[in-house]
Amino acid sequence: MAETLRVEDLYVRFGAGADQVKALNGVSLSLEAGEIYCLVGESGAGKSTLALAIMGLLPVAGSIPQGKVMFEGIDLVKAGSEQMRRLRGKEISMVFQDAQSALNPVQLVGPQLEEVILTHIDVSHREANRMAQDMLKEMGLPDPRRIMGSYPFSLSGGMCQRVMLAIALVLKPKLLIADEPTSGLDVTLQAQILQRLQDLCAEQNASILLITHDMGVVAHMAQKVGVLYAGSLVESADVIPLFKEPQHPYTSALLQSLPRLDDVDKSLQPLRGSPPNMVTLPPECPFLPRCHKAISRC
Repeated sequence: MAETLRVEDLYVRFGAGADQVKALNGVSLSLEAGEIYCLVGESGAGKSTLALAIMGLLPVAGSIPQGKVMFEGIDLVKAGSEQMRRLRGKEISMVFQDAQSALNPVQLVGPQLEEVILTHIDVSHREANRMAQDMLKEMGLPDPRRIMGSYPFSLSGGMCQRVMLAIALVLKPKLLIADEPTSGLDVTLQAQILQRLQDLCAEQNASILLITHDMGVVAHMAQKVGVLYAGSLVESADVIPLFKEPQHPYTSALLQSLPRLDDVDKSLQPLRGSPPNMVTLPPECPFLPRCHKAISRC
């Protein structure tokens, strides 16, 4: 299979000097065409930072001192702003974690969705409007015309999430980065949206980098899984081997903290301690202070 995305030894830093935050530390992963790669880990592990680094949307204080992000032969770290503008929305799309904050609160939904279409393909405003309404309908939103004429603040969180999905999927990108795309949705709609993402992979041979906390979604959706902890990718494996025989103690601890329907009498084992300070990360394994399997060699 052809490779769509390859992240090589990526480092991300925020700030400078002694208070510099080590957000990502040598992360490497790859996605093949038609593959769904799920990224899991605690809040603050660096999942959203990785997504923003790939998209070239890190805040002003963020920097990439080392590493590559290769997308179809293009190093996105070195790509210029105009080249990234042509890629974003058409070739690479992202669904942000907080949809209501990601949408422009003082602009109607319709123009925000049409803008993506009109920026990248040569169609009339009428055709862009039709494509936008069709996409909203496909996302399960009733009365797309009314939604197009609404402001984001007048919609529920779940509706805003579906609008964001419509914006991301309307041009059928080759790579979709989805940061908690179903967090504001009920279980029925969640299943529909996840099915739509799987259809995108099957129909367009697209790749999806799916960021989630829901291990049930991981088991259902992923071909490969990456586990992030304190800015480091501590484990990456195919989904079935990862669930059956996790190799890293952190992955094992995550799985042991989940309730199981097939073993209701099993007591949950919470993960002790707190994530490390990202400014003063230890030189050894960052999970060492919380690890129940640590030995002197660690």
